[in-house]
Amino acid sequence: MTIAEQLAEFASRASYEVLSERARQQIKLLVLDTIGCAIGSLAAEPIRHLRDQTEDFGGRGVSTLIGGGRTAPDRAAFYNGALVRYLDFNDSYMGAAGTSHPSDNLAPVLAAAEYADASGRDLMAALALAYQVQCRMCDVAHTEKRGFDQPTAGAYAVAAGASRALGLEPARAAHAIAISGASNNPLFVTRTGNISHWKGFAYAHGALSALHSTFLAMRVVTGPLTVFEGIHGLMQAVSGPFAIDWGRENLEKVLSVCVKKYNAGVHSQTAIEAALELREEGGFSAGEIERVEVELYERAYNIMGGGEYGGKHEIQNKETADHSLPYVVAAALLDGQVMPPQYEMERILSGDVQALLRRVGVAKSADLTQRYPAESPVRMRIALKGGAVHQKEKPHYEGFFARPMRWETVVRKFEALAAPHADPSLRQGIADACARLEAIRARDLTELLARVKTPKK
Repeated sequence: MTIAEQLAEFASRASYEVLSERARQQIKLLVLDTIGCAIGSLAAEPIRHLRDQTEDFGGRGVSTLIGGGRTAPDRAAFYNGALVRYLDFNDSYMGAAGTSHPSDNLAPVLAAAEYADASGRDLMAALALAYQVQCRMCDVAHTEKRGFDQPTAGAYAVAAGASRALGLEPARAAHAIAISGASNNPLFVTRTGNISHWKGFAYAHGALSALHSTFLAMRVVTGPLTVFEGIHGLMQAVSGPFAIDWGRENLEKVLSVCVKKYNAGVHSQTAIEAALELREEGGFSAGEIERVEVELYERAYNIMGGGEYGGKHEIQNKETADHSLPYVVAAALLDGQVMPPQYEMERILSGDVQALLRRVGVAKSADLTQRYPAESPVRMRIALKGGAVHQKEKPHYEGFFARPMRWETVVRKFEALAAPHADPSLRQGIADACARLEAIRARDLTELLARVKTPKK
């Protein structure tokens, strides 16, 4: 069999029964966290533009939009997926070869599950499968360093997960994987330099294409089954060679996923926690700070610290701010938190944060790099104008897979993000549905999400 056919066979075997109890509980937690991030994005101006286009081009209304309304499944994957990702507060996976946000897969898998009237157990299996495929490719497929973005692996993850949610036989799933993989190889330029709105929409767009590909394969459209290993296939043209034995894989990668404690890029989470701890322990104000020095591992330095993906001290928009280590550390030291209000334009452009972020220096450390991805380590040194120095080294943060976030903490995060758009009864209903996901149907969850309030234009 080709690799696509082997992956399709693995997808067909994915089931709730093979999930460990820890993985089952983790999936429920991740779904609630993801939904909170999606609801928290509803008021963002770029999201309103997407809503306009979705309503204009929506197609047959068979899939639910978060916040009400229905559209075609692939359009639902795009709109709901953009909601999930826009805040950049959703879960993350730190692989040896690449970073990803595997919760990006919830929107397309849920759209497929709703279309198929799938059970909650099938939804959980399909979502765990999508997480597994994406995370394993982040372990071994070097697409990022060759200039290709996260939806490259997502093309295979979404097609596999959606195929499972739709109950496609392996032959059809293999063609879904092939069509999607051959069609989605986006560029990493989306995440470099002065970052645009597209950072929050790129995976959602890939999910739209991947789900569209899966429905085409369901209708017996064929694709290039040698998409991985063939002439000018993924390995030759995009990633370089890698090996995953899909016959030996399980569905436990969900346990290696990190939940964000702060609304910022995953590679800044430990640094933000360190800054807040030093602020509390030292009892100093941000106005007393002379200089902040931060040491990071190489990937964090490149993505958020001003390394090869561009400088991080000229901050003029939300998308660049949440991927700037100097900005998020400065905001944390000034405001005592990094949440959506820290990305209002008035806050981003305010004089205090703009001045302090320029006093944050970032360097990469060889020994910290060696500790990644088993850790997400940071060293921080804060020098005050009076001469005092406060410093700290941390291996990871609350929410890192080695220090998992508790259900109760995720519920508090969900409540904070969802409160402007859902009353207490609805918030409780969504949390309860996630907690007993194996006992409901996918449509029971989407019916609750339809009741969330979309802000008026």
